[in-house]
Amino acid sequence: MTERITMGRRDLLRFGGLAVAGLSMPGLLAACKSGSNPASNAGKELRVSQAVDATTLDPQKQGDLPSMNILMNIFDTLTVRDVSDKLVGGLAERWESTSPTTWRFHLRSGVTFHNGEPCDANAVKFSIERLVDPATKSPIVELRFVKKVDVVDAHTVDVLTSQPDPILPEKMSLFGGVIVPPGYIKQKGDAVFASKPVGTGPFVFQSWQRDSQVVLTANPKYWGGRPAVDKLTIKVMPDAAASLAALQSGELDIVSSLTPDAAQQLNGTPDIKVVTSPGIRTFFVSLDTMNGGPLAKKEVRQALNHALDVPTLIKAVLNGAARQTPTLIPHQSFGFDASVQPFTYDVAKAKSLLAQAGYPSGFSLKFSASSADKDIVQAIAGQLQKVGVKAEVTLLDAATFKGRLVSSNKQALGPMYFTGNTGWTLDAESNLQSFIRHDRRQSRWNDPAADKLVDTEEGSVKPAERETAFAKLQQLMVDEAPFLYLYQISNLFAVNDRVQWKSNSNGTLAFASAKLA
Repeated sequence: MTERITMGRRDLLRFGGLAVAGLSMPGLLAACKSGSNPASNAGKELRVSQAVDATTLDPQKQGDLPSMNILMNIFDTLTVRDVSDKLVGGLAERWESTSPTTWRFHLRSGVTFHNGEPCDANAVKFSIERLVDPATKSPIVELRFVKKVDVVDAHTVDVLTSQPDPILPEKMSLFGGVIVPPGYIKQKGDAVFASKPVGTGPFVFQSWQRDSQVVLTANPKYWGGRPAVDKLTIKVMPDAAASLAALQSGELDIVSSLTPDAAQQLNGTPDIKVVTSPGIRTFFVSLDTMNGGPLAKKEVRQALNHALDVPTLIKAVLNGAARQTPTLIPHQSFGFDASVQPFTYDVAKAKSLLAQAGYPSGFSLKFSASSADKDIVQAIAGQLQKVGVKAEVTLLDAATFKGRLVSSNKQALGPMYFTGNTGWTLDAESNLQSFIRHDRRQSRWNDPAADKLVDTEEGSVKPAERETAFAKLQQLMVDEAPFLYLYQISNLFAVNDRVQWKSNSNGTLAFASAKLA
């Protein structure tokens, strides 16, 4: 459910001498002048900003939400999460498991790509097999168990996996489920497809100016019905003050990925509302437990968790626009165990655990983060300082941080780093898949019991077995504390009054159903 946010100015809190700075936008509220709003002349064009451009317009060669926010308006997926987070049919009307390693998808008939070629079983086979082909070099890992796709008939396919995959339909709802046009790609090649994409989606690609904007127009033959919006322009605006000023002057209709502080700046602005919905992007601190030093001891890791006053971090730094999480799993996801409670804020207990581990005077270590997360990591460092742990913050530009995060060097970001993860399948497997099992890309924890539980929840097709494994795994994650557990952040959008639109928990920018007053 969306609701209007009414927030007053909060006093900034100080943690260990570190001020939590707000976003300063002097003159912002004066940017909107009465009688000079171009929105009234915008017609049926919806204009949306996001901070980051797409990396490519080939949906199978990207793995980030800014790219997918654009591409999901051009392409369709086999399944879809609706605005209520329910898994519903996309290009597939229905699906079922015909064996432990086979999922059958029944496709809609009569669907065509924007260039007129049919979207049928052959297109689905081509798309999925292209995605999992090592030559594609796709960063999308969700379909790693797929072996091949068999065409049953023109509108039915069987997806065969090397081991049971209980949430394959969920994985088809975003990155893994995009269907691409085989004829167009074979004729034009990957490079042309990446710059001039052709999909089956509600909007047709028109132009892309890198680091500026993508322009799309309504697909009159869309299987879900022609969009009410004639033209969709997604503008790349990394500067928050500039995007909000553009919204107030009527040059934009929606500002996405709004920060809590920026939302506060808009409080009371005429003709603009800030809407929020519970998000699923979950933030935490990764600890290197495998290379000796203080973090190799679970008492130290438990102490660091007890040193954090997460509710105060949420209130002071995020203006309340988040919810504390006991582990890495958001509350909405399948497998979340409400009986597992978060660490309590207890400075005395933290100090006692540090002394027990042999660090009565604390210690120092490096703490890495993206510069975009400066305020929260400085606040975390300030709280750790109170128990004698000096976290020396290193801020990296976003591109450098991401490059190190996904590299094969698990120590590239040092002993501690702050990050977030969107488990967009709404199944706990997605939140854990890269971080828990010792042999996974971003795991820095080696626990045989955890590995066995991961194997169970990833390999069983029985929901009850999976829930039991998830429950045991979450309790183990609290006991061993290989991370500092923080919060899941809310989705915030600034929207002018002429827009009728709602996102889901993923916070994605799907505009097929958007309307303009």
